[in-house]
Amino acid sequence: MIYEFRTYTLRPGTLPEFLKRFGDALPKREDFSKLAAFWYTDVAPLNQVIHVWPYENSLERARIRAEAVKAGIWPPNTGEFILTMNAEIFEPLAFSPVLGPSKTGPIFEMCTTTVKPFTMPRLMERWKERLPERLKLSPLIGAFTTDVGELNRLTHIWSYRSLDERAAVKDAAVARHLWPICSDDIVIGEETKILSPASFSQIQ
Repeated sequence: MIYEFRTYTLRPGTLPEFLKRFGDALPKREDFSKLAAFWYTDVAPLNQVIHVWPYENSLERARIRAEAVKAGIWPPNTGEFILTMNAEIFEPLAFSPVLGPSKTGPIFEMCTTTVKPFTMPRLMERWKERLPERLKLSPLIGAFTTDVGELNRLTHIWSYRSLDERAAVKDAAVARHLWPICSDDIVIGEETKILSPASFSQIQ
């Protein structure tokens, strides 16, 4: 299984119309394959949308995308709103949940950690040690490493009922020495985005 994460930066003020047009076109697109998730940013880089598509492999991805374009139903009529587009292919980690329908939000935190080349196995060992206890505090939506795109990155997504719950969970994780993972010697970059789901996202 692979996941394609497509991140678009939109012109300010265009998000509502972008969501409407995307949502209107989505049912026909889902005749070919289902959308796993759709989020837009609330904190960190604003005016971004992230839509996630699962595929069995890169061949299936290429086939489905070509069929949808040939059918004339994709992409949706949103080009006038988009400033930049980025696509990355992610592989789920062994302990990552499958991206399926859920209602554990509506606040989602997408964290991306970039590590030095060839050090990802060390980071994974540290994750395995702390993850069972960390999962008792809030649900993990998914954890992935990049296969195509900027490499040596771990992206993990967590869900919360509110921003207050997120803050409380963070405090509890720090107090119990669960988080952040002690990885200062290999980490070269970190970023976080706070996301909200679109009404048509399977993950809410």
